[in-house]
Amino acid sequence: MPQYPIGCDKSRLDTPLLCIDLDRMESNIDRMAAYCRQHGVHWRPHSKCHKTPAIAWREVRAGALGVTCAKLSEAEVMAAGGIRDILVANMVAGERKLERVAALCHWADPIIAVDHYAQVEPLAAVCRQRGVEPRVIVEVDIGLSRVGVSPGKPAVELGQAIDGLKGVRLAGVMGYEGHLLKVADPEEKERSIFHSIAALTHTADMYRSAGLPCEIVSAGGTGSYQITARCPGVTEMQAGGGIFMDPYYREDCHVEGLDYALTVMATVVSRPLLERAVLDCGRKTMNPDVHVPVVAGLPDAKVQRLSAEHCELTLGPQSQDLKIGDRVELVVGYGDFTTVLHDEFYGFRGDRLEVVWPILGRGKLQ
Repeated sequence: MPQYPIGCDKSRLDTPLLCIDLDRMESNIDRMAAYCRQHGVHWRPHSKCHKTPAIAWREVRAGALGVTCAKLSEAEVMAAGGIRDILVANMVAGERKLERVAALCHWADPIIAVDHYAQVEPLAAVCRQRGVEPRVIVEVDIGLSRVGVSPGKPAVELGQAIDGLKGVRLAGVMGYEGHLLKVADPEEKERSIFHSIAALTHTADMYRSAGLPCEIVSAGGTGSYQITARCPGVTEMQAGGGIFMDPYYREDCHVEGLDYALTVMATVVSRPLLERAVLDCGRKTMNPDVHVPVVAGLPDAKVQRLSAEHCELTLGPQSQDLKIGDRVELVVGYGDFTTVLHDEFYGFRGDRLEVVWPILGRGKLQ
């Protein structure tokens, strides 16, 4: 249940508080959906940044065909919220998880990522027994060197083995160019991503030449989608974090055209020095590892250090009049790692509370 009355002013709420600027989030959703339409690709946004079916539905209404999830338990949350077309972009192993995939097929249309026959054969056996047939997609390693079968012949051989199994249906291939998100030179980044994605689309062409089904060629994170969407042969983007945008994507990945929508509202609790203020939020409120938070509205105030429950700011001349009890809003440095620390999003239209969304996918690690 919402802790505060809908319609109250942001200044009345206790801190720290995880806030969504609804106008900005909705604008980001619309821009990402429009960009995908403009380049003739579908949008299947990753839900790991929000883990909230209500937000996933807003994406679907804007044109997304479904969602991408990192874990089977997240997919179950999305399916329980009514989202049907769900890609689980991770490997699934173990008897219990295979039974859960089979059960999920009764109330959603999941796609399960695989990169080895030893994952697919037991999944197909369970699904045959349960009378269901989930789609599977072969993950191809296009340079990240994390998971994925090698492109070309090894991926085709795996696809042929899958296509011969009853109990699953081969849907295509996917890859992630995540190793190229932070390439600084724009021309080099574009060239490298086109080269990396070419390994995926060439593999897709080999599938079709071998008579294998390959309706889906999935790729593209937020840090690269503005390039990957222009790569010939890709059918869908998985980019999701851009709906909140954050300094990591803007400053490190050079993503343009999206606005910061996710912030933490905090309170000044100490002023040890003229040049220093301490806020009531720390690492248990926001994760600084990928990118430190940015102070909104105070250009010469910077986050210096975060401990468990404290955020220390270094203050320049324009921000040294901060007093104990004043509010400070921090742009979350990287949303994916901060969302999971909170139970709820507080959505604001201007400074008025419009909605409180439970983060239903929080803690869904299995």
